[in-house]
Amino acid sequence: MYFWINFRYQLRNAFAKIALIIIIGIIYSACNSVKRVPEGKSLLVDNNITVDGEKDKNGTVSELLYQKPNSSILGYRFRLNLYNLARKNPDSSYKAKFLNNPKKYARQVKLYSAKQVARKGQSFWYLGIHNFLKKIGEAPVIIDETKVKKSVGRVKAYYFNNGYFNAAGSYKIDTLAGKKGKVTYTFTKGAVSKLDSIRTQINTPALDSLYMESKAQSFLKKGENFKTENFDAERNRLNTYFRNRGAFYFQQANITFNLDTVGTTHKTNVEMVISDQNIRTGDTTYQRPFKLYKISKVNIITDNSNEADKSKINDSVAFNGFNLYSYKKLKYRPKAITDAVFITPGSLYSDLRTNLTVRYLGNLKIFNYPLVQYRVDEKDENSLIANIILTPRPKYSFGASLDFTHSNIQDFGIAATTSLAIRNVFNGAETLEIAARGNIGSSKDLANPNNTFFNISEYGLDTKLNFPRVLLPFNTENIIPKKMLPSTALSFGFAKQQNIGLDKENFTGSMTYNWTPKRNHNARFDLFNVQYVNNLNINNYFEVYRSSFTALNDLAKEYNADPSYFVDNTVPADERKLSIPTGTTGFTTDVTESGFGPQPGSADFKTIKSIEERRKRLTENNLILASSYSFSKTTKSSLSDNNFYIFRTKIESAGNVLSLFATATKTIDNQLSKKKVFGIEYSQYIKTEFEYIRHWDFTREKVLAVRGFFGIAIPYGNSTSVPFSRSYFAGGSNDIRAWQPYSLGPGRSGAVNDFNEANLKLTTSAEMRFKILNNFKGALFVDAGNIWNVFDDGPYEAEGGNFEGIASLKDMAVGSGFGLRYDLSFFVVRIDMGFKTYNPADTSGKKWFRDYNFANSVLNIGINYPF
Repeated sequence: MYFWINFRYQLRNAFAKIALIIIIGIIYSACNSVKRVPEGKSLLVDNNITVDGEKDKNGTVSELLYQKPNSSILGYRFRLNLYNLARKNPDSSYKAKFLNNPKKYARQVKLYSAKQVARKGQSFWYLGIHNFLKKIGEAPVIIDETKVKKSVGRVKAYYFNNGYFNAAGSYKIDTLAGKKGKVTYTFTKGAVSKLDSIRTQINTPALDSLYMESKAQSFLKKGENFKTENFDAERNRLNTYFRNRGAFYFQQANITFNLDTVGTTHKTNVEMVISDQNIRTGDTTYQRPFKLYKISKVNIITDNSNEADKSKINDSVAFNGFNLYSYKKLKYRPKAITDAVFITPGSLYSDLRTNLTVRYLGNLKIFNYPLVQYRVDEKDENSLIANIILTPRPKYSFGASLDFTHSNIQDFGIAATTSLAIRNVFNGAETLEIAARGNIGSSKDLANPNNTFFNISEYGLDTKLNFPRVLLPFNTENIIPKKMLPSTALSFGFAKQQNIGLDKENFTGSMTYNWTPKRNHNARFDLFNVQYVNNLNINNYFEVYRSSFTALNDLAKEYNADPSYFVDNTVPADERKLSIPTGTTGFTTDVTESGFGPQPGSADFKTIKSIEERRKRLTENNLILASSYSFSKTTKSSLSDNNFYIFRTKIESAGNVLSLFATATKTIDNQLSKKKVFGIEYSQYIKTEFEYIRHWDFTREKVLAVRGFFGIAIPYGNSTSVPFSRSYFAGGSNDIRAWQPYSLGPGRSGAVNDFNEANLKLTTSAEMRFKILNNFKGALFVDAGNIWNVFDDGPYEAEGGNFEGIASLKDMAVGSGFGLRYDLSFFVVRIDMGFKTYNPADTSGKKWFRDYNFANSVLNIGINYPF
């Protein structure tokens, strides 16, 4: 048996070595980067660019060139070498193999058939793999002088568009050894032309007046550098400005610029011409001044659909100047619809009002994409009639989903959700959403006395009622106007967990207001957010928090606790275990109340007291009634924008309302230090958070992303600590990726608990993202941060867990690593490998790179980017 095992081990090692030799050989053969470069040609390895005698540092010119060297990862041309691995003509190579060896072909035909032999040449291993390598690889960039000349012309055009009318450029191709070469580009920009006189010729008097009103916002200013983009920006500005002030038929094509540089050395005279409206009648075309149209009527069709009989209107109502029509019975309160319409009778036509109307009506979530049409009023040729056509969504819609999950708690889980949406519940465009969810899972880390596979379960019910307005007893139009798209959401939920830690019932409720103060700004105010957590199985605490149990059990044996506290007294003393919960409770009571064991004030006494205090805190029922305000801002303009920042902040206060209620009623037991409402101690704290994310686009799909986060929750009044659900933890796929969730901190304490949390958190991350091939992306990252305890109910049970000012920042953990991502357009699948770079909890004296190895690395799998 030993021989057989040893033989298998040696054979496996031999195969591994052989495979490694083969892989190295393949890579070495592919590393001949000029393998596919024809004779007399050169592989482009570098573009050397100088502008006015200086090297091009910002890369602007480099991006304009038609030919760039093959992409590389840390200097290694990975995609080029993949391409070189492929055979140039695999189909011809397969045929040549048999043409040169007829006997081999005859043997193949005897074993198979002529058709099968021919089909074999089209298989993946003979043809497909080479096409695949070519597809994901990158063909060698061979210097093409025609493209080099075109590159010079493109760069000169770029400088010309930026006011350097006399820009010149030249190139030189240098041939290097080994069929390689480089191109040296030399450019001189010359003097830049500046705008001198700026005149206008605007034929329509009404537009001329509008232009004079907005002239100060012009992108064309005397003395500034000539830039083509400024002319485009001015054309866009005026088009938007005019069309938002009644010029319904105005178009950008009506704006032209006449430029005069003749006789001026480095100055440009500009004449902006805004022509009249072109009118075509039959074969005749003529011009007339633009009109500024007003809106005379607003007609709203509320139930346009394929099923509707559109031959006649059966129901209609006039409300605040709007006309609402329905092919069937009108199902909406007029105000609910008209509040979403910004096109009002008597106002000037406006693109902005039209877009706001479309956006707001879509935001109601009860209509498909709305259609807005305009036509000239037959009774007043200077007015427009607006027709808004709405197609209702179905009254009811159902949804269901089934997910397979994995988390830090569940090794494997199955989650199912079913939902029902009911639209226009009270005829005011409200939406009611009801969702039922259930989950079963398996965890080897949690207590499982019956040894069942699915030892985790959870089920819950959530309801959410959305109102497309601010739901308050007074008018808020002056504070939050309807153009900010305000909405109100009332939500209630119930969830029950079984066999997850202590087993819990969780009741939640909230009233939330959302609005957008400006474009790309979002604000949220939670008038109240209530949560009641009822622990059902507090006696299971030490079965879940095993590290606390181990520490307590060791001290119980050391101080010879009452034998009745142990499960079995017949085993040796060092193998005894405290019974749960009788033994653990009895031992901590003896120590903290009866003076048994360690002396008060000693390290062991503090440890036992801290374990018991933590048990009480995590097993007590929580009642949280909080109010909060959140604000976020981003400069991201589109999904493809990789040069932006995001700022988020939140402030939350809990317990103040309950404190007033408890004081005003007789629900306080004056003998207790903590106040209760309905027999439950409520939480009181203030919490604030700040997050900043910044992305820099370095072109060619290279992006540097950084994030900073700071959060602190301070208990006061009725609380001496923050509830577990409102505290912070460190580690995980979106945090410090070199540590598992809850396994870092607080501070340098060494994560002595099973689930480590604290009430202060500071983290920062940086990640360099780059393209590997096609949809495969890569990343190199560094994460730093930690959590600490501050302003809580006493010293942390392990040294170094409390925040003690700037000196505690030396306990910031640092993790670094690399990641792979696959971009599926609608989401990104992410794998990150994190390595502990600086571990503040290491007591060996070597905190840097001590655990920097694969054995101590952490693999994170996530969806989308971490920030």
